[in-house]
Amino acid sequence: MDSLALFCTASLVAGGVYWFVFLLGAAERKGKRAVHLSGGSISGDKVRDNYKQYWSFFRRPKEIETADKVPAFVDTFYNLVTDIYEWGWGQSFHFSPSVAGKSHRDATRVHEEMAADLLGIRAGDRVLDAGCGVGGPMRAIARHSGANVVGITINEYQVNRAHLHNKKAGLESQCEVVCGNFLEMPFPDNSFDGAYSIEATCHAPKLEEVYSEIFRVLKPGSMYVSYEWVTTELYREDDAEHVEIIQGIERGDALPGLRSYRDIVEIARKVGFEVVKEKDLAKPPAGPWWARLKMGRIAYWRNHILVTVLGWLGIAPKGVVDVHEMLFKTADYLTRGGETGIFTPMHMILCRKPES
Repeated sequence: MDSLALFCTASLVAGGVYWFVFLLGAAERKGKRAVHLSGGSISGDKVRDNYKQYWSFFRRPKEIETADKVPAFVDTFYNLVTDIYEWGWGQSFHFSPSVAGKSHRDATRVHEEMAADLLGIRAGDRVLDAGCGVGGPMRAIARHSGANVVGITINEYQVNRAHLHNKKAGLESQCEVVCGNFLEMPFPDNSFDGAYSIEATCHAPKLEEVYSEIFRVLKPGSMYVSYEWVTTELYREDDAEHVEIIQGIERGDALPGLRSYRDIVEIARKVGFEVVKEKDLAKPPAGPWWARLKMGRIAYWRNHILVTVLGWLGIAPKGVVDVHEMLFKTADYLTRGGETGIFTPMHMILCRKPES
């Protein structure tokens, strides 16, 4: 091979590696890149140990049903998965119905803006995001409504990521992020004009505890909307396949236990809310929310090869490969949950705190 051919071949290989590692696979161009994957607030040499600790919760199921154990369980989970979520999914850690003619990003934004519209919030209102993650929904809702959004997440690493994204988006004056437990929020009574939670309260061991806290901090007459992860009317406890799917979702998403759709309204009323509307947003004519997971299977294998190589080179912490594999298996359970109709991540409930 002459020198010119050798140079061209080397340039092509180098260009391909750069494209594969630095450009391909990031769902959010302003989010994480593969070479920056980490274990959140966990030091790189402890990621694998914490991954094993996460799985140990499921070997002691009664512990994850105990309220004082769940915060550490959820915090560990989000330290492990936050970077992978941002890299492969984007800054909004939730699903949305697929919309014909719209990209996944646009469908996600529409889904988030609908929450703001249901609340009827306006510019200048103070709105709570209970379980805000890295703040994708809060930024969409702040832009759409002009409201000031205060997010709370139990994970300190997510707080730091949200601050960074808010600054990049020029929304620091509208979006505030607090590190805390939404079961014991550091906010005064009657201090918010509205509140929402998007696929977040599923991490609460008892839904009435987080609903009670949200009820407490809302002003009388204000609205609350939640998109809940639940089993549907098609779920059968005596069906082994159904049980396997639901348990797979629980294990892979840090859930102390999925609730039935039947429980949501009852719990909301129990804490004092008036229920205005209830609807499974995943049902037709909505497009399948799990389509994105099925379409992403090829991307997963590409990403998994990349994560494995980065781990082997010592660029990504040991244990990141294990976490990525766990999320892929969970994606399969989620897809099966959607296809069988036994699970929905967007059972919407709209509530009002009474005036008196």
